[in-house]
Amino acid sequence: MSKLVTLRKNSEFSRVYGRGKSRANPMLIMYVHKNGKDYNRIGISVNRKVGKSVVRNRVKRLIKEAYRKYADRIDKGYDLVVVARSDTANAGYHDIEMWMKNLLIRHKLLEKRD
Repeated sequence: MSKLVTLRKNSEFSRVYGRGKSRANPMLIMYVHKNGKDYNRIGISVNRKVGKSVVRNRVKRLIKEAYRKYADRIDKGYDLVVVARSDTANAGYHDIEMWMKNLLIRHKLLEKRD
């Protein structure tokens, strides 16, 4: 398993927000934009409305882990930004994983498998 490559700069996030395609479900919003590289980069945004810092950091860890599960099966060459909605604070790992998979399939980055 390789190290997770993340978006760090505000300009990188802005490019994905501005030019990327978005899909949403009750827990997460995902923006996707081609990056022209042979690997994917992910950025995670959790608003203060989700909860205090302990809750926000937990949500970020759960989203990272859900992404990591599918990372090797996702098409390469994309920047992804995942935004957590306020209901995510009460969600468990399996809920977030299910919603993450749903968005990856809707963006056609992941093959639908059983």
